[in-house]
Amino acid sequence: MNNGQQRPVRAVLVWLLSLVMILVFWQLVVWVSGLPGYVIPSPLTALTTLLENGQRLKLLTLQTVTETAIGYLLGACAGFILALMMGQIRIIQRLVMPALIVSQAVPIVAIAAPLVIIFGFGMLPKLIIVAWIVFFPVLVNVLDGLAAIDRDMLNLARLMGGTPLRVFLRIKLPACVGPLFSGLKIGATYAVTGAVIGEWTASAQQGLGTYLLSANARMDTAGVYAAMILLTAIGVGSFLLVLGLEKIATPWRSSNKAPRYLR
Repeated sequence: MNNGQQRPVRAVLVWLLSLVMILVFWQLVVWVSGLPGYVIPSPLTALTTLLENGQRLKLLTLQTVTETAIGYLLGACAGFILALMMGQIRIIQRLVMPALIVSQAVPIVAIAAPLVIIFGFGMLPKLIIVAWIVFFPVLVNVLDGLAAIDRDMLNLARLMGGTPLRVFLRIKLPACVGPLFSGLKIGATYAVTGAVIGEWTASAQQGLGTYLLSANARMDTAGVYAAMILLTAIGVGSFLLVLGLEKIATPWRSSNKAPRYLR
């Protein structure tokens, strides 16, 4: 097995080792604290509850994953497109950026109430909340990528007869791929939080967020921790998916050789 084949195996082993360490630490906290199971259940109890309610949790997880994925894509696309427009047309950046900064200062929970009034209880408010959380990190990172382009390179390209479109496609667009994935990874870790907040405040449909609330109201601590495990898995899975896409889209970051399809 060569180094290229060993690298993914090592990455999987590192993630598995991290998971084992978290479970061991969790169990140690239970033993050392001496708190009863209705306060901090053991990992085995939480996983048993997860398996016992597997069919119901499967449907709720699918609902939350759907909200997270669609909202994430909407927010990422909106942030990327607007960042490109702001990078190309400075007047748009000067006019829009202050308003965006002010909008991000508003707590996301406070935004949920007007969304319910306008759009009612349903899927749309939750998608908007998730997209709102993902949108800004993507926007800011792409703008930073565009701003970091060497001005001498742009001037040289124009002197050599490069049209604005060719300069954009050959220099500006590739330069913001790395920053784009930085924003996407940040958004991937927070998107599931937006879905849960949406389910708490703007949803008539059940998901893991509503299950978490109902389990907490019933003092079902094991159920609460089971939902937390699933929500964590969604967030980690989203991050790893974006990380994998980044490695495919930016092969030059992990290898000093261009992939065969780019030669």
